[in-house]
Amino acid sequence: MTPDPYAWIEESLATIHRADWYRAVQALSDRPGATVVLAGREVINFASNDYLGLAGDERLIAAATAATREFGTGSTGSRLLSGHRQLHRDLEKAIASLKQTEDAIVFSSGYLANLGAIAAVVGKRDLILSDQYNHSSLKNGAILSGATIREYPHCDVVALKTQLSQQRQNYRRCLIITDSVFSMDGDLCPLPTLLAIAEEFNCMLLVDEAHATGVMGQTGAGCVEFFGCTGKQLIQIGTLSKALGSLGGYVAGNAHLIDFLRNRAPTWIYTTGLSPADTAAALAAIHIIQQEPQRRMQLWRNVDYLKNLMQQQLPQLKLLPTESPILCFQLPSPTDALRVGKHLKDAGIFAPAIRPPTVPTSRIRISVMATHQTQHIEALVAALKVLSAEC
Repeated sequence: MTPDPYAWIEESLATIHRADWYRAVQALSDRPGATVVLAGREVINFASNDYLGLAGDERLIAAATAATREFGTGSTGSRLLSGHRQLHRDLEKAIASLKQTEDAIVFSSGYLANLGAIAAVVGKRDLILSDQYNHSSLKNGAILSGATIREYPHCDVVALKTQLSQQRQNYRRCLIITDSVFSMDGDLCPLPTLLAIAEEFNCMLLVDEAHATGVMGQTGAGCVEFFGCTGKQLIQIGTLSKALGSLGGYVAGNAHLIDFLRNRAPTWIYTTGLSPADTAAALAAIHIIQQEPQRRMQLWRNVDYLKNLMQQQLPQLKLLPTESPILCFQLPSPTDALRVGKHLKDAGIFAPAIRPPTVPTSRIRISVMATHQTQHIEALVAALKVLSAEC
């Protein structure tokens, strides 16, 4: 019999199933929001990164519709070749204004922003120091760059400094990369300390603000603003697809950095520009964030209410340390996480299980939105109380 060069795929899938690591998409059939229709049934949505509830906002829909009517459905080519419009530049200026940087550049996704920026600023003669819990896009961007990669234990600045003391002198350039809000834990990086270390060892610092943009800081500018680090020398990356309710990614920083990325970031140079609809929706979202701080204030009221309720009524569920709208509690195994996720879904709560290899320890991830109502939060806690009583 002729060997099948693809036989390994079926075997690998079987291994994934046995480990309870198998994943399948779950179809939603209505607009994003605090409640969604999942498999024909309305459930309360604690699985979304739409922190401000803008993905279904009529103003974003109107902006996207108007842009589509005026410019069509696609950008048709890379922005250097044929796909650039003034709308893209307007969005970049708005991002730079929000982030209080000299300039910004928009990519077609946050993942592409990380891949392209990291590969552009470091190469084979350079060193990357990466937080152990960084997002996949940061880790794969590091690999793509060809630089030497060293991970440091999660948020362990002592270990980071030790590694730099031992290795920095052996490399041309050095880049420290970190999430600002860690998406599967909810905690924050020690940004001021990282900046001090970067300065001490002549390193660049890249911080991914994906889960902080629109959420953290007095004006929603992110953790850089939250920590009082606005104006410092660093590379800020983020996404338009979470609190901004659209699609795409960005890099914000000084004018020389952004101009350099236009000439050296492969995932910007060789990728079709962001669609007019997505660009216009993100631009509308930034304006709303700047004009409606009460939306962000409501988000934090909801976060505080849920945290307090869980601490009072479910003290046995040990939440991971968090300073963000992401609340997680760990479970012993993928099987346990799947069981809890199913129980919650049966109770009308959408808060899925997160399992390896995404995280080292299985957990339930709860994502709070500004548009959650008091009864939504109380229903989640009630469902968790029933589950706790049954265990």
